[in-house]
Order: sequence, then C-alpha cells, then structure tokens
Amino acid sequence: MSGYLLYPGCSMETSAKAYHESLTAVAGPLGLELTEIEDWNCCGATEYLGINLIPAYALIGRNLALAARQANGTRTVVAPCSACYLNLAKADHYMEERPVLGERVNEALAAGGLDYTPGSLEIRHLLDVLVYDIGLDALRSKVSRPLTGLRVAPYLGCMVPRPDYKKRWSDHEHPTELDRLLEALGAEVLDFPLKTHCCGGHMTQIGPETAYELIRRLLQEADQYHADVIATVCPMCQLNLDAYQHATNRHFHTSFEIPIVFFTQLIGLALEIEPKLLGFGREIVSARRALGRIGVEAPPAQDAGAARGPRRRRPKKPEGLPMPTMPGQEVEP
Repeated sequence: MSGYLLYPGCSMETSAKAYHESLTAVAGPLGLELTEIEDWNCCGATEYLGINLIPAYALIGRNLALAARQANGTRTVVAPCSACYLNLAKADHYMEERPVLGERVNEALAAGGLDYTPGSLEIRHLLDVLVYDIGLDALRSKVSRPLTGLRVAPYLGCMVPRPDYKKRWSDHEHPTELDRLLEALGAEVLDFPLKTHCCGGHMTQIGPETAYELIRRLLQEADQYHADVIATVCPMCQLNLDAYQHATNRHFHTSFEIPIVFFTQLIGLALEIEPKLLGFGREIVSARRALGRIGVEAPPAQDAGAARGPRRRRPKKPEGLPMPTMPGQEVEP
C-alpha cells in the first residue's frame, strides 16, 4: 500500500460527492492508502487571495501546518480538487520564495499554536499520484471490465497543469496524463484540444453570459467529436459543465446532453465496482446511455439528475445569482 495524507476539500462533501465516493471505492483495489488530514479547513477557493493576501495564505497554510504535524513518515499531501491542489501548492511555493510572506503567515498561524516550514511537504494532485506512483501498468493489470467502445473526452481544466511549480506534468497546454490513464482503462480517448481550457469557474455567478460561452465551447467541441462522456479531474469543472449545461442550452438554443463524470468513476467501472458506489446517479445530465455502451446498468438518480423530472421553484429575486436548473424545470410566475 502507498500511504498519503488526503486533503479532500469542501466540494468532496457537497457538490462532488461522486468524486469522494468513487475515490473511496477505488483506493483499496489500487493500493492507495489515504489518511485524511484532521481538522482541515476550506482552502479559500480562488477569490479570497484577491481580497486579503496574508489571511488568505494563513487559511491555506493552516492545512499545510496540520498536515506536517500529522505526517508520521509521509510528506505527500494528495488533493483531488484542482482548486485545492493549486492553492496548497501556491502557498507552499510562495512562502518559500518570499520569506517575508512566509514569516507573516507563520505569525498568523502562531496564534493557533501552528507553524509551517515551506518545502517540507509535497503537494500533488490525485491524477499525478495515480499515473506516476501507482502506475499505468498496475492500473491496467487490475482492469476486469475494459471501457471498450466508450468515447471519452479528457478534460483537466485550467488549474491542474498551470503554473506547475514542481514541473510534474508532461505539458502545460496539452498534458497526456489523463489521456494515458483513460487508455489504460480501455476507453476510446478522444484528442480533445480544449482539455486545459477554462470552464468559467465562478463566472456562472458573476457573469453568466461569459460562463455560458466558455461552457458552450467545451460542450460543442466534445459533441463534434461524438464524445459519450467528458471525464474531468476537477469538482468546479464537473459542476459547471453538468449543472449549467441546461442553462447553456437554453441560452444558445442548443441541445447538448453530454454527461460529465469524474475520472475516478471511470476507473471504478473498469474495476467492476457497482455504479452506485461510484456516485453514478448524482449527475444532472444522466450517464445512463453512456454506461449502457459498456453493458452497465445505471442506478436510479440519487441527489440530482434528469431522471428526477421537472420540479417547480420559487422565482429568484432580481438581485439574486443565477442558479442551475433541471431540464424541463419551470419557474412559477
């Protein structure tokens, strides 16, 4: 077994439950031992760093300090969430590169009895660990239900391969790690040129028209390649492309219906793990048809999904933020 400290991040408990469930399901068979960092806190996502630098880095640095205290022989922190991975790596890098910043962050951490020595931990994304530590040959040897015939568009999003402080990825614009992992599962991996393009991030909340255009480009590219699914490594990317796919269709008068799944869910399918244990049924755009292509029956919808059917909701206030809606959802007059 390979032991690592796990920083799950907030989304794994909420919008990305399927990511957490599928990671939990595949970790054992892959020999991946993950110990969750005790008492971890939110990494601040992306916005906080633009508001107040020292508190933002102290918020992130607290997680690093807790991880270092808990290390017990391992110095690698695994972050499945791309935003969390980037924030943790950024804090570690800049605390070391800018000693004054590091000192001020540690002054803030000292109020809680903590401190962190930058460079004492390795911050790695889950995909990186699976490809380069567990290894593709080992993964391939465990595949008992190849994803033969499933056309998959590999989508990393913009945060994983850039800025790549430790030079872990094969390329910043067109990294091959996810492609090669999906190929090891037996899937038909598409040459997806937009694999590192932005999904819009939180623009769905502050500039929805801009977000819808970014989402449309990704969906259209995948549709042109006749993708059965888009596989992602990022909770924000999965949320935007899945939850706002209906709104994007409505905005552009398109009819995209492409399920957005986590790469760990596809690993689980290839290992013949029960789809429900992998979080299938939580997606809004149903993966039922895609699973049928490899002879797998999709479970009933869980927390979300088109299979739940139309529902009515109260109209949002004029000053409210745009929220995702289900296909066929009506708004009360």
